[in-house]
Amino acid sequence: MMFVRTPRLSRRLALGSLIGAAALVSVPAFAEDTVKIGLIVPMTGGQASTGKQIDNAIKLYMQQNGDTVAGKKIEVILKDDAALPDNTKRLTQELIVNDKVNVIAGFGVTPAALAAAPLATQAKVLEVVMAAGTSIITEKSPYITRTSFTLPQSSTVIADWAVKNGIQTVATLTSDYAPGNDALASFKEHFEGGGGKIVEEIKVPLANPDFAPFLQRMKDAKPDAMFVFVPAGQGGNFMKQYVERGLDKSGIKVIGPGDVMDDDLLNNMGEAAEGVVTAHIYSAAHPSQKNKDFVAAYQKAYGVRPGFMAVGGYDGIHLIYEALKKTGGKADGDSLIAAVKGMAWESPRGPISIDPETRDIVQNVYIRKVQKGADGQLYNVEFATFGPIKDPGKATKK
Repeated sequence: MMFVRTPRLSRRLALGSLIGAAALVSVPAFAEDTVKIGLIVPMTGGQASTGKQIDNAIKLYMQQNGDTVAGKKIEVILKDDAALPDNTKRLTQELIVNDKVNVIAGFGVTPAALAAAPLATQAKVLEVVMAAGTSIITEKSPYITRTSFTLPQSSTVIADWAVKNGIQTVATLTSDYAPGNDALASFKEHFEGGGGKIVEEIKVPLANPDFAPFLQRMKDAKPDAMFVFVPAGQGGNFMKQYVERGLDKSGIKVIGPGDVMDDDLLNNMGEAAEGVVTAHIYSAAHPSQKNKDFVAAYQKAYGVRPGFMAVGGYDGIHLIYEALKKTGGKADGDSLIAAVKGMAWESPRGPISIDPETRDIVQNVYIRKVQKGADGQLYNVEFATFGPIKDPGKATKK
């Protein structure tokens, strides 16, 4: 039987060989004076606010700390994947093979982070996840670390809080992809484990969701509260339709992880957002001096307040800088991933560290309520702190 190699297959094989070759010949490149970071984030599409926050935060950090570390010039190569994993994979390949990057970073959604994982492994390149929040991500390559969060970290905390604060019945509305499933599973385990009851469970499409018909079902179920997870960038659309369906006057509370009340969009949500309680890893109103300085600098530079995605980017580039200091400028994946394990520092969100075993982030989770500040703007005001919290999703699986 004759095997015919099609042009498309030939290109695939060639690209695979190039990736392999890049892994083999990448060591000499690390002796050069530039460390290249391939930043792959959604700058267009439904998750565009995520990419813009991360890109802005990295630029701010480099303005504050310079573009040279451990004798190496830092070069960031920005690529827009529009949160589409096929784009992510192609861009990752191009950055590794053509641009010979030392680090890949960003990843606005979980499918994007997962698409890059096998390429990071093959090329032995550090992958820094600054946004995506599914538990399994760091398990998909020994070269992955994360500076954002996991959904179970905040979903378990809000579940425990709800039970203790008289919420007995909940309807859930979550985006139908891996982080939404993580959020739902973690919330259910803790809420039902504490004696609460789920009366309606709805999953909505990730892309361009129309919440209206689902919200009507929520209204009809008459729960004490709605547990909502939608990715950063969709909270404003959700709250608009929440008001249009009259749920703001129904007495049904909104609770959830903090993605739905992202600082980036909060002020556009109007009075309906006031009183919403969420659990999350960051608020622009976090009272530390470190955060006050960060918010002031970000607002001065970009005219808007930072959200939690900005902090993921800010801490992500900080981690890369500090890892390079520890390695003396060595930028191969093995040296960098070894350097980040166990690293700890004070972030604008509070104290954080990288778990040396899982390479995942360990951090506080705060219970917050949306309130109007003295300046008339809406803020997520923290009133309880839990932590430091490792990812409960991994603990559950073990």
